[in-house]
Amino acid sequence: MSIRRHPRPSFAHLRRLSDDVGLFEHAEHSTPRTSHGYCVDDVARGLLVICREPDPPPDLLHLAERYLAFVVEAQAPDGAFRNRRRADGRWQDEPSDGDWWGRALWGLGTAAARSPLPSMRETALVCFENGAHRRTRWPRAMAFAALGAAEILSVRPDHSAARWLLHDAVVTIGAVPTDPVWPWPEPHLTYANAALAETLIAAGGDASADGLRMLAWLLDRETRDGHLSCTPVGGAGPHDRAPAFDQQPIEAAAMADACARAMTVSADPRWERGLASAVDWFLGANDNGLPLHDPSTGGGRDGLTASGRNENQGAESTLALLSALQHGQRLDAASGPVLAGHRSGPGRWPGSFPTFDE
Repeated sequence: MSIRRHPRPSFAHLRRLSDDVGLFEHAEHSTPRTSHGYCVDDVARGLLVICREPDPPPDLLHLAERYLAFVVEAQAPDGAFRNRRRADGRWQDEPSDGDWWGRALWGLGTAAARSPLPSMRETALVCFENGAHRRTRWPRAMAFAALGAAEILSVRPDHSAARWLLHDAVVTIGAVPTDPVWPWPEPHLTYANAALAETLIAAGGDASADGLRMLAWLLDRETRDGHLSCTPVGGAGPHDRAPAFDQQPIEAAAMADACARAMTVSADPRWERGLASAVDWFLGANDNGLPLHDPSTGGGRDGLTASGRNENQGAESTLALLSALQHGQRLDAASGPVLAGHRSGPGRWPGSFPTFDE
């Protein structure tokens, strides 16, 4: 029996990208592009990833506190969020309900449920509740927010605002077609596609069955010659075929998250295989055979191009890598009984994601 051994996530590059204010969005190779400033999208991702660590060291907890303070400062009294902030500390936009609102609530929900620091949990919950009543017509923003709501419900099952947010996200995503050729609630795949399936799985009941069906189809569509072949940044329609570029790390990370959640409700071995392929995409099992993981820095490269890979190591890509490697550690922890075929059913996935029945 062979046992997987994935690289342990290194937070060295995340620390390099961070300062006393937040997390710089872009990098030139591994050097932060400080002039490009910060965004809530990435800072909230950073908060989420650190709070998912099973035993974060004190310096990472301090970093998470810094990220939480950034997100709190970005929130307006009505619960909306600004997104972009200059390196001099000035905000560049007005509060609204874009993807950053959803990602902020996802990070806040994760911090409220998982942070080992009571003060962080309390602050994150207050900030989450201030934004959880808002709604948007954009499915991905609603999905990101709903995944934060699922985290809240894992520790407070009676939390009404979180339950309604998860419910309304399912409604916003819409009905899942029964057409086996295109069982997707949108005419085209765009970005973070697996997050829609994960949201339905998290909702439980009939929605969960629809989410599993969506995820199975997406995983099959994005598997080519035994490896993950992600939907490119320009999206894909029914008649587009792989491989296509540019492929972004966010897609593989979303697939890893969705498969990990599917493993908590279904013993189907395809979810473990899908999770492994999503992690391995970062390590070179992809259309170009090139690793996106840079072990010398701990960073994640910015994507696969038609001619190779983007050598820059920005925040989004690095956080996608770290999230995937965290899943890789859980795969390694479970590899003995899983590979021996002894998994008795759902719910045994270590560090599992919460799932709720309506």
